[in-house]
Amino acid sequence: MHDNQPTNRGDLASVSTRTLEIAVALILFAVGALVVYDSYRLGSKWGSDGPQSGYFPFYIGLLICISSVVTLAQAVSAKASAGKPFVRWGPFKRVLTVLLPAALYVLCVKFVGLYVASAVYIAIFMIWLGKYAWWKSIAVGVVINAIFFMMFEVWFKVPLFKGTLNPLGFLGY
Repeated sequence: MHDNQPTNRGDLASVSTRTLEIAVALILFAVGALVVYDSYRLGSKWGSDGPQSGYFPFYIGLLICISSVVTLAQAVSAKASAGKPFVRWGPFKRVLTVLLPAALYVLCVKFVGLYVASAVYIAIFMIWLGKYAWWKSIAVGVVINAIFFMMFEVWFKVPLFKGTLNPLGFLGY
């Protein structure tokens, strides 16, 4: 069987490597162009008292644009990666099982803080992916974050973000 042909439905290819290389090159070019434009607006020349505020960012943006054009040219001219899949759906689904909850965790940190969000995140992952008992998962999540709380807040006196709702406010922290 040829390397690019799927063996089962879960192995279907998603997007080709070439397509993603072109997309990333275009996105990075747009970011570089934005940096160049805004740096030029701020002043990208060498003034009488030294470089203006946009001098160094202007050249960094210019390097990003040049690198993106080179990457784009290589991706467009490359015939070998035209049919080569970037990722197959089976492995991509496994990546998403970690990526999506991690993105939700980051969102939750804003509201309930690092300690509570981390305890819930650990417990959910232990239950969902690790197939541990719910009571063990909750206990591990709470104990680990209680240790972190003691270490940072009490012993090191380094306050970590508690969230806009501050569910640990009753502790006096």
